[in-house]
Amino acid sequence: MKIHEYQARQLLRDAGIPVPGWELVATAEAAGEAFSKLGAPLAVVKAQVHAGGRGKGGGVKLVRSREQAQSVAARMFESPLVTPQTGPAGKRVFKVIVAAAVDIARELYVGMVVDRARGLPVLMASAEGGVEIEVVAAKSPDKIITEPIDPRYGLLPFQARKIAFALGLGDEPLLKQAVDIFTKLARVFDQQDCSLAEINPLVVTPDGNILAIDAKINFDDNAEFRHEEWAALRDPTEEDVAERQAQETGLSYVALDGTIGCLVNGAGLAMSTMDIIKLHGGEPANFLDVGGGANKEQVTTAFRILLADPKVKAVLVNIFGGIMKCDTIASAIIAAYNDVGFHVPLVVRLEGTNVELGRQMLAASGLKITTADGLTEAAQKVVAAARVK
Repeated sequence: MKIHEYQARQLLRDAGIPVPGWELVATAEAAGEAFSKLGAPLAVVKAQVHAGGRGKGGGVKLVRSREQAQSVAARMFESPLVTPQTGPAGKRVFKVIVAAAVDIARELYVGMVVDRARGLPVLMASAEGGVEIEVVAAKSPDKIITEPIDPRYGLLPFQARKIAFALGLGDEPLLKQAVDIFTKLARVFDQQDCSLAEINPLVVTPDGNILAIDAKINFDDNAEFRHEEWAALRDPTEEDVAERQAQETGLSYVALDGTIGCLVNGAGLAMSTMDIIKLHGGEPANFLDVGGGANKEQVTTAFRILLADPKVKAVLVNIFGGIMKCDTIASAIIAAYNDVGFHVPLVVRLEGTNVELGRQMLAASGLKITTADGLTEAAQKVVAAARVK
């Protein structure tokens, strides 16, 4: 789950990390008023969208007057913001922040992520701040410092000092500030169940202060049951409608660019299904996992999501009946087929518990459902059907 920069800023400020002042606004006129309210000679107008690279798309602008702040905000609200992460269609901007600008002597990067290889959270830092950390990792991986953190103890003082010295912040009072910020960032990451918490850039000012002037935080939505407060942080305008609908029904769905819709139970099987579709010359239109206990409502919702995608030319249902019996899923497919009304070819491959009964039910339904005995046959049939369509 992603949140906006202004929300991430507030979480950091609540944790005691120094963040320059800002105002959140939704109109150009309010942006001008915010500039005057800040009382700073310089301010930054920053578009609030769930995408990186905003500066490259014109979503971050330095302004020197109330009138300029209003004019810049108006342009941001008028046209979609296109960045390397939004795709060519871009994203509509509904909110901007007007933040006080600060003098910068150095720009650093610091962030918390989960290192899947180590199976631990890590504090990651670099003296190359102000640019995307992915670019640094690709071009100069030696400039990234990582420190694994034992979740039983959190970030220890000696680890925080180690990172500070590596960044050239070993002299007082910079050392004390850096250790405090690193420790509090690690605490936010842990307490908020984050998958990412980064400050980029973390700046050192000419007068010797360290400030967080940009922040990005993503939550691990598997922990949503522990955080009722997250509901207030969601922005429906930033979420894909189909993905939100799937999540509300207990489905895992990610849209892709292909023409073959996939409905599968189990993440591993879903990925294998997409691979074999590509192997036989097709392109999957989505990742969709209905889980181990799919019912009629979930299958119906899954079909509606798949068929709402105009790119979908055929649908493949690939179910392995373990906990889920094949006759149960066959019944759900038949009911959902009748409820939704199919306008593209449907190929179904069932395997596992009660598979023969499930196949018999599909055959006896009288519906235009093509069955397959194996995954290879299913992939070949659905790829051929999509081409005909």
